[in-house]
Amino acid sequence: MAPYESPELIDLFTTYTAGPHSIGSRLTATAAQDQADAPLIVATSADFALYPGNGKPPTVEGFRFSTRGFKELAGISHLGPAVATLVQLREKYHSPAWRTEAERLLNEVERSRQANSAALWRDTIAVEAYQGREQSIADMADHTFALTARYLRAGLADEEAFSSATLSGEYLAAGEKEGHGSIDRMMVATFFLTGLDISHRILRWFGSHDIDWDRAMVVIAGKQGRPTSGVTWNTSSVATMILGASGYRLPMERLYMAPHAPTFTTPRDGDLSEVIALEEPLRRIWSNTRATVELGELMFPGLPRYAHGVVEVPDLDDHSVTEISEMPVIHGPDDWRSMTTRLRMVLEDPRQLLSGCVTDYAVSQLVAAGNDPAKITVPGLDGVLYPRLP
Repeated sequence: MAPYESPELIDLFTTYTAGPHSIGSRLTATAAQDQADAPLIVATSADFALYPGNGKPPTVEGFRFSTRGFKELAGISHLGPAVATLVQLREKYHSPAWRTEAERLLNEVERSRQANSAALWRDTIAVEAYQGREQSIADMADHTFALTARYLRAGLADEEAFSSATLSGEYLAAGEKEGHGSIDRMMVATFFLTGLDISHRILRWFGSHDIDWDRAMVVIAGKQGRPTSGVTWNTSSVATMILGASGYRLPMERLYMAPHAPTFTTPRDGDLSEVIALEEPLRRIWSNTRATVELGELMFPGLPRYAHGVVEVPDLDDHSVTEISEMPVIHGPDDWRSMTTRLRMVLEDPRQLLSGCVTDYAVSQLVAAGNDPAKITVPGLDGVLYPRLP
């Protein structure tokens, strides 16, 4: 039996909310009209859209899956957690599947090693932001493939050699004592390279448009990465890129994370119909949020107001720090304690985007260098030796 509802009180409820003709909807529509000429920036999981305002057509720029080299670098980056996953399957869950999966991974690693070369990165994958670094990337990848294959073969020959006791010293951090590159450092380098490419193109794309950042309306819509990640501005690499593109001028109160907002699929063949159709509902989402926020000062003047707080960033130069709740500050390209700790944090903190490990650092370095990738240091790649292994 349905619960009783008072018609009079339900009508009172819908007078303010829960309907297209409510007072709240009237406020949203009025606020949206007031901002109709303001630029609206929308980020999905794969694209940026810029709506100039006043009905002018949008422009779209892809930044993730539609870009060169992303999946290739991700495949290399993921070898660290892939091998750790196999160790977990064997050691904690006693799953016999670890052996079959290790053999499958070994086969793919060997195929990838055969395909890898400086020419592949320079002439075929051909990422503009990587120009001049193709040989270093190929050397890093070859070293990673060889070390991974060696560790997998050792584990398949002797299970006891494939354990948590050997994972770090003989695989993840192998070579660091000799001053060489390692799997740990490769993961930082590949995450940085991905952030470098995306950020370089996005900074340039935003820079090609005349955007009034003081009035810009920004919505980061839909799912970003894993279901629990990127839902706050300080855990979103997309927010980091937008802030960097604005020269850090965008007021934080104009950027809203909207994980339940509608999104568009990446346009194909220049068809922007889906993007155009979403402008009005997305402007309404931003305007509704903003209008509600502004009621606070109207209703409760004189009381403490909400302000975007400055996140307290941990500094791992203090070696007494054993637990953190935010990304630690990176002091430079050789700050391996902080960057490797970030690798651990993006795994343990469900709020974090895995690929966003060092994107904020890449963005800040690009902004400082005038968006010139050649003028920055890629940690874990530039000046790092990855010796060729048998």
